[in-house]
Amino acid sequence: MKNNLTGPQGPKPKKRMSPNNIMLYGTLLLVTMYYLLPLYVMVTTSLKGMPEIRLGNIFDLPVEVTFEPWVKAWSTACTGLNCDGLSRGFMNSVRILIPSAILSILIASVNGYALANWKFKGSEVFFTILIFGAFIPYQVMLYPIVLILKNLGLMGSLWGLVLVHTIFGMPILTLLFRNYFTSLPDELFKAARVDGAGFWGIYFRVMLPMSLPIFVVAMIIQVTGIWNDFLFGVIYTKPAIYPMTVQLNNIVNSVQGVKEYNVNMAATLLTGLVPLILYFASGKLFVRGIAAGAVKG
Repeated sequence: MKNNLTGPQGPKPKKRMSPNNIMLYGTLLLVTMYYLLPLYVMVTTSLKGMPEIRLGNIFDLPVEVTFEPWVKAWSTACTGLNCDGLSRGFMNSVRILIPSAILSILIASVNGYALANWKFKGSEVFFTILIFGAFIPYQVMLYPIVLILKNLGLMGSLWGLVLVHTIFGMPILTLLFRNYFTSLPDELFKAARVDGAGFWGIYFRVMLPMSLPIFVVAMIIQVTGIWNDFLFGVIYTKPAIYPMTVQLNNIVNSVQGVKEYNVNMAATLLTGLVPLILYFASGKLFVRGIAAGAVKG
């Protein structure tokens, strides 16, 4: 049989520099510059001495690089009556973050697993009420929570703030875990039930090993939210146990002495390092978990 094809077949390759690509890449470049320019100013300012900063050239690279502002921001910057920098606030934030993240993620994962695989009477109503709580502005709940923590004897303590973060992280995390577990094949759950596995057996032996991406998503959401929180920290704790963000605010807004912009910038960068490092370390798993958790609602 004679082949009548005289040339390559298929769609014509698109030009790399088409108008659509130029517009797309131009938009991405502008957005990138919008976010990176403030970061560039912060980094360069934190590496300059005050005499160089007073010249007013904020976009110039430092003539003489110095890490003294970083050292001062960490160890000797004044936050009110104390002059121990961010170091004490960092330890307080760690002591708040670890139990808050662990408790909220574990409880939400069990809630999502139960709502996805173990239907019980009133489960949909319970889920609706839980999700409704995610859309209530937390500002309207500040004073009632003060009264609750006071009656529990937890007002002004780290464990009171841990309880607040655990509760407020529950709705959105439960939604993520429920959607993720719903997206898993039902055959796995049914096969485990046929083999005689119960509620906790299926959770630990079947669901948990397959849920690394969504646990990474939950961890990033909670770590970022808890670490960056200012309002809850300043209201529900006291000066001796202020988290890092409150310490940062006290350094930046200090009215004593000369305004040291290099120290302020260094303190801001130090405060944001933990969630930034977490994003870089687990970015791919975060995208996978978000995509998997959005399959079903």
